Amino acid sequence: MENILNSKIQQQSALNERFLFTSPETSLITSGCFKRISQPLLDNTGNQVAFQQALREQFRLARAAGITRPKVVGAIPFNSYQPTALFIPEHVTETDREQLITQLRPYQQISLAEVIAQQAFPDQHHFTNMVSEAVAAMKRGELDKVVLSRLLKLSTRAPINSTALMARIMEQNPDNYHFHVPLSGQEVLTGASPELLLRKRGSLFSSRPLAGSAKRQVEWGDDQEIGERLLASQKDRHEHQLVIEGMTKVLTPIATQLSVPETPHLVTTSKLWHLATTIQGEINQPNENALELAGLLHPTPALSGYPHQLACQLIQQLEPFSRDLFGGMVGWCDDEGNGEWVVTIRCARLHQQLVTLFAGAGIVPASDPLSEWHETGTKLSTMLQAFGLH
Repeated sequence: MENILNSKIQQQSALNERFLFTSPETSLITSGCFKRISQPLLDNTGNQVAFQQALREQFRLARAAGITRPKVVGAIPFNSYQPTALFIPEHVTETDREQLITQLRPYQQISLAEVIAQQAFPDQHHFTNMVSEAVAAMKRGELDKVVLSRLLKLSTRAPINSTALMARIMEQNPDNYHFHVPLSGQEVLTGASPELLLRKRGSLFSSRPLAGSAKRQVEWGDDQEIGERLLASQKDRHEHQLVIEGMTKVLTPIATQLSVPETPHLVTTSKLWHLATTIQGEINQPNENALELAGLLHPTPALSGYPHQLACQLIQQLEPFSRDLFGGMVGWCDDEGNGEWVVTIRCARLHQQLVTLFAGAGIVPASDPLSEWHETGTKLSTMLQAFGLH
């Protein structure tokens, strides 16, 4: 088996400036950086044309420099008008998820720096008030759904080793989409997303949005009951349907065929049950690349709300922070248009001795503020578990 990572445990930064991404379809790890790209995905008219022109030019330059089948990798922020965190790597190794999990497993022997403080931002009182204000706005008929989020900030005794953290995340969440994105200023964005935004191969594409969730139980029987209850929940089914309707409205004009199941199905992560719908189709303009298509969907109502513009306005009004890369999308796209992008959730941003975690919840008129606080807490536990805190 090819070892694509340095096997010496003493090497504290095996991932360092490498981008890592895993999925059931294609997993990859990069080395070197040919060109960083920070240009926003959308210009001030809400169009991707300038970005796509710049990307094609960078692909051309990469090929001229001897890079065969260049890829762009990295992260797009929640707000597509903000700078991206993308780059074209010098080398890309495609592998499979199990191989990467196996090769990272020894790095679990490296101890993570001790967490010495935690701070919820906003705190519980502020967050539940945010939910109450959102519910009131929906009951006034202003919008149908909004996704509200919060942060949890961890202070550590020393900087976190992102390779050791990534090894734990992958081991604990083997079926998720894993990502490790090197950012400027020695920051890292890392996580284990359960949600596929868009995968494209040739002219075929697929998506699996999630909306509606419930905390898993230890006992098998209790756990199954929770899943069945979620599938029957009118509140969660309504929240999910708003997401599917919003995405279908975007995809229908660009697809020659589109398959959207009438009812959702259940999927699980290590901590949660989710309602999911697998959308599949074929695009009518095969030259459009995966990043372009993902950008049309992003952010879905699963991350913003419905209607989108009104939801974003309410998010900006209520949330006391900028999401930046949280709630955005992370993945890759090659110069032939193929690619895979997932939603940036169940994630953390690492900077020196500060770790920032992110979680959100879909708010609809039937939402209970305290229940939504607990739901975000359960979502945060995916990353907290990697620190041994949950």
